[in-house]
Amino acid sequence: MESDGFVSAKIESAMVMAAGIGKRMRPLTATRPKPLVRVAGKALIDHSLDRIEAAGVGHVVVNVHYLADALEAHLAAQKRSFTIAISDERGQLLETGGGMVKALPQLKGDPILIANSDNIWIDGPEDSIRHLARHWDGTKMDALLLLIRQASATGHSGRGDFHMDGHGKLSRRKPGRIAPFVYTGIQLISPRLLDGAPEGAFSTNILWDRAIAAGRLYGVSHMGQWFDVGTPASIAPTEAALTDG
Repeated sequence: MESDGFVSAKIESAMVMAAGIGKRMRPLTATRPKPLVRVAGKALIDHSLDRIEAAGVGHVVVNVHYLADALEAHLAAQKRSFTIAISDERGQLLETGGGMVKALPQLKGDPILIANSDNIWIDGPEDSIRHLARHWDGTKMDALLLLIRQASATGHSGRGDFHMDGHGKLSRRKPGRIAPFVYTGIQLISPRLLDGAPEGAFSTNILWDRAIAAGRLYGVSHMGQWFDVGTPASIAPTEAALTDG
């Protein structure tokens, strides 16, 4: 039991999204998959795996598609406290939603941590994954997204993704407007989020919209720093910020 009344959910497994082609990161992705692009001395995916390991997650599934052999070899050489399994999308890139559906049989527990491999975050006063786990309430949530205020989203050029009310419930940015919160690429989901999901390739946005309609999509604010490392130009400022930190 936490001192403020929260009970932290146990996260048994995580999925790292690593199957994308990395078009925005060209020419660096001409010869390597985007998760293996190096930032601050290590591959992008290793930044995510470091944070997952620090949070004590015991099993990680990584999906692969573009230059999958190189990514699998990199993962096979890892010496981690968690086990690693591969969700193979060589035959068809399934996007974020379809990728989760395919990987689900390899994932354990409820909730499950989902993390993109193309962003880097620094924890605030509390470990960010544990911060999510402490705010998880499976009785009312199908997904809990880690969000950051748009003004603090380093390297992100969009108009924001979500509005969040005082209870953490999320709604979409209105067309032509600006929303105050950006999705960091890190979330907890219940397997029930995937119930009745479409077949084949589809975006997680379909699942989120369904959860919003049911009043079951929630968010929590990230209290540290976050870097969207989506293009070659974003690497140097991210490295500078990490070094300064």
